[in-house]
Amino acid sequence: MSGATVLVRPGSYHDSVTLMRVSRAVSALPGVEVAMVAMATALNVSIIEELGFAVPEAGPGDLLVAVRADDPRAAVEEAERHLSAAHRPQAAPEEQRPLTTRSAATAAEDAGLVLVSTPGEHAFAEAYDAIEAGRHVMIFSDGVPVAQERRLKELAEARGVLVMGPDCGTAVIAGAGLGFANVLSPGPVGVVAASGTGAQQVTCLLDRAGAGVSHVLGVGGRDLSAEVGGLSTVRALRMLDDDPGTELIVLVSKPPAPEVARAVRELPLRTPVVPALLREGGTDLTEAAEQALRLLGRPVPEWPAWPAWRGARPAAKRVTGLYSGGTLAAEAALITGSRDIVDFGDDAYTRGRAHPMIDPALRVEALATAGESDVVLMDVVLGHAADPDPAASLAHAVARSPATVVVALIGTEGDPQDLHRQAAAFREAGAAVFTSNAQAARHARSLL
Repeated sequence: MSGATVLVRPGSYHDSVTLMRVSRAVSALPGVEVAMVAMATALNVSIIEELGFAVPEAGPGDLLVAVRADDPRAAVEEAERHLSAAHRPQAAPEEQRPLTTRSAATAAEDAGLVLVSTPGEHAFAEAYDAIEAGRHVMIFSDGVPVAQERRLKELAEARGVLVMGPDCGTAVIAGAGLGFANVLSPGPVGVVAASGTGAQQVTCLLDRAGAGVSHVLGVGGRDLSAEVGGLSTVRALRMLDDDPGTELIVLVSKPPAPEVARAVRELPLRTPVVPALLREGGTDLTEAAEQALRLLGRPVPEWPAWPAWRGARPAAKRVTGLYSGGTLAAEAALITGSRDIVDFGDDAYTRGRAHPMIDPALRVEALATAGESDVVLMDVVLGHAADPDPAASLAHAVARSPATVVVALIGTEGDPQDLHRQAAAFREAGAAVFTSNAQAARHARSLL
């Protein structure tokens, strides 16, 4: 007979990816029914309670180890062994490492960019140091107050450098991917994006059409707001305009503040700009990619899609969305008209947890609770830093779900997950698969 236990480790911090891996390792042990190792955020506590555990008093800075198993003590010991291994100190370096971001940036004279990926409340100081050292900055961190974002970008403008972010999940600099990035062929299209997955969709389609990409410069989802004023967007556009390898620019964003949109439109640039600004009745991401291809004089291909194998289903009554990308979710909501589109990549879901592009747990649970009359529309985003094999867990959940499932598979032929193998796995599980999120959303809507 199995037993259950929840232990609290006060003040023991581990990053969400490490905790996800430990949870998976313990869950795979013989005799373990369920295991979750996570920081005691409100969301994680609620999930552990929904799993049937009684959670002791704990705060977001505390670590929880929840186990239901034949031998809970052995399972907890295994979790602690993995956690200890993750924090095992490395051998002392021969030279003293820099103690601050500014000293590190100053010491690395040939480094042009600093990547900041600390908890949001600490990101400002590190980014400030990098800008003061004259380096471009990519702020992967979310949860940075908008006033701090504005201050950093004003300072960057004075120093002549670019701030990408905060909450910049994707960038590609001269072929080098940062954050969640697909394997892209080099080419003439530059992208400025206030959206990571929006940029990934556009660039994957361009890569499929053989157009290729020069650079992808993320600016953060709030950059085109009235509070920030498009400071990074303007600088990024000017940088690409000065780049001899960029012949065309695609600007990806949700609707900007009107006064900011006007300032961006009036920016004097030699390079043509294709806007991909998601709004009611506007151009979707696939249409923007197709427009860019036509301006380059290249043919627009048929975007690959794989119909579902599953036979007739009960009449569908609603479309629900289980997304990892915010802009892809927004595009799906615009096309389907559904109010049941959830962005699991939102800060509310990722605090204390790995991003859903890495950790499928929340979407696996949501698939299990969907009804027979639901059409579930979801994205699966491939590339570096994403789940190395998303079909390994999600395809099984698709096959077990009573809902009709439509998958938008965002990736390229060069991505390490093997796009065609992923498509085949989801199709065999009963899903219809599209490489265009817009086409996937239209297909989902047609099933109602």
